[in-house]
Amino acid sequence: MRPRIYITQPVAASAVERLRAVAEVEMNPDTLHIVTKQELLAAVKDRDVLFCLLHDKVDGEVIAAGARLRMIASMKITPSDIDVEAASARKLPVTVISPIVTEATADIHFALLLAVARRVVEGDRLVRAGVFPGAQSAHLLGAAVHGSTIGLIGGGGRIGKAVAKRAQGFSMRTIYWTPRRKPEAEEREAGLAYVPYDELLSTADFVSVHAPLNAETRHLVGEREIGLMKRTAFLVNTARGPIVDEKALARALGERRIAGAGLDVFENEPKVEPALLAMPNVVLTPHLGSAVTELRESMANVVADNILAVLEGRRPPNCWNSQIYE
Repeated sequence: MRPRIYITQPVAASAVERLRAVAEVEMNPDTLHIVTKQELLAAVKDRDVLFCLLHDKVDGEVIAAGARLRMIASMKITPSDIDVEAASARKLPVTVISPIVTEATADIHFALLLAVARRVVEGDRLVRAGVFPGAQSAHLLGAAVHGSTIGLIGGGGRIGKAVAKRAQGFSMRTIYWTPRRKPEAEEREAGLAYVPYDELLSTADFVSVHAPLNAETRHLVGEREIGLMKRTAFLVNTARGPIVDEKALARALGERRIAGAGLDVFENEPKVEPALLAMPNVVLTPHLGSAVTELRESMANVVADNILAVLEGRRPPNCWNSQIYE
């Protein structure tokens, strides 16, 4: 009997074809529908492999419902929202992908920065509504990007450094803060200047979030921190939503205590703080960091590599809970 695989949303055809060569594959065909908890519980019954995406929550109940499961194959760099402990208790490998999303995430980060500073989305809406204020109208005055200061929170990592490279092209001064400062040689190579956290917040024209999400970084940017930002400053977040206190951000934006925000991630995805939706000084995208055709194909095929290894009785190359093999 051929193994059975369930994929929670459409992924690259090349990866699906590889899997169909060795297994029966069923997939939720709707790119707009996130499978519900009940749908996931039903889907894992009599399945050997669950191929899940970043937005899927695979808790202990889902894992228990998959009595035949042989693995949980995630298209994520870290298995957040997967009960790894429950999977490990059953000796089920939880696999991830390698960190190959750096450049694409840095691209969307800078796209948000430019869009909110230069009021691109507002301009687009006006033109579509038949309004053209004039080539030198003061109606959509924005903020300068070239020559400004960008402050990277947790900016010593892969994506922060990639954003810093893009900032150099705009002659921006790039400052950063992280709990563990990088060596000076590494700072020089990346064009980074270290400053204390509060100084970054009070100095930067663009406060740029790149910290990982953990217990220490949840609401790392909250009421106090936003209060330190300049009234003319913008917040850009493409890291993880809960790093920013979304309600505190909405209050500050509504009261014009900061100039605007560009957000690709949200505290309670897929839900968004309702107040943000009505604000013209906020640009919102639905977690598009890795949404590049070629990259997503590579990501899906890394997942396929992991699945094929397990189905062939081999240790998968990107196993998060490798201790189950010891």
